[in-house]
Amino acid sequence: MADVARLAGVSGQTVSRVANDRANVDAATRDRVRAAMRQLNYRPNNAARALRNGEYRSIGVIVFELHTFGTTRTLDAIAGAATQRGYAINLLPVLDVTQSAVTNAFTRLDKHAVDGLIILIEAHPLDEAGVQLPHGLPVVVVDSSAHYDYPIVDTDQQQGARLATEHLLDLGHATVWHLSGPRTSYSAQRRLRSWEETLIAHGREVPPVCEGDWTAMSGYEAGLQLAANDQVTAVFAANDQMALGLLRALHERGRDVPGEVSVVGFDDMEEAAHFWPPLTTIRQNFTDVGRLCVDTLIHHIRGSHPPEPTPVPAQLVHRHSTAPRRS
Repeated sequence: MADVARLAGVSGQTVSRVANDRANVDAATRDRVRAAMRQLNYRPNNAARALRNGEYRSIGVIVFELHTFGTTRTLDAIAGAATQRGYAINLLPVLDVTQSAVTNAFTRLDKHAVDGLIILIEAHPLDEAGVQLPHGLPVVVVDSSAHYDYPIVDTDQQQGARLATEHLLDLGHATVWHLSGPRTSYSAQRRLRSWEETLIAHGREVPPVCEGDWTAMSGYEAGLQLAANDQVTAVFAANDQMALGLLRALHERGRDVPGEVSVVGFDDMEEAAHFWPPLTTIRQNFTDVGRLCVDTLIHHIRGSHPPEPTPVPAQLVHRHSTAPRRS
């Protein structure tokens, strides 16, 4: 650092400010210091910085089911937001959501230098008494049951399911059938409850639920059952991938979409606009979820207490898989 300071013609304190991305350095001086850093191949020592400042500039992320669309998009958004704030991501996957596996993931944090933790495990075992969440470490939980004292960040799942169900009712359908996600999923259960509550609020019959596992194959298998029922004219699928399988099953069984059956998905994955027909769906703003996670966690890392995060609004995206019910 002293060599950089001599080459750039500044004080060691100024070099420290530039290395730590402090705002109180003018642009010309900052450029001169960075040029000296490059010339001397200087890299800040993160371990020494952590000892001095008490901050590693690293966020631990415990995640389960990396293959699901919502998890990968949320993780991508968190990584992007953390990078913008100057933090690295330390990923700790949990391959088996059991009490012991989740607890072991928390234990492994002792081997990693992180300032805080974001938990993306949305399965019910986190509610069980045997799972001990970390003590003394700032934590933000994504997509959970809200049974913790930690801040919880998520899309407004209830609003999204209500928008989907009311859209179909507004098109004149007598009721709306539901293809749900797995019962172990918090988000799936919130969408299911909101669908049911919306039908009851509108005085409509609540049909039996078809349960899937988020995959297109489970949507196809459930779709074969739904296609065989002439009473089915509107279906709300709990994610776009299951909606894709549902569309295939309806097509194979000769049920026209949206002429005979209207379908709404959830997520607005990039491919949803290219399904046939293009899928009406609920858009989740994963970018805002990731940013809110990181901003809330950094506030707690630095000892400040921001307002409790509010659910990120969902949005109905109307395409061509829904239409008024035929009389």
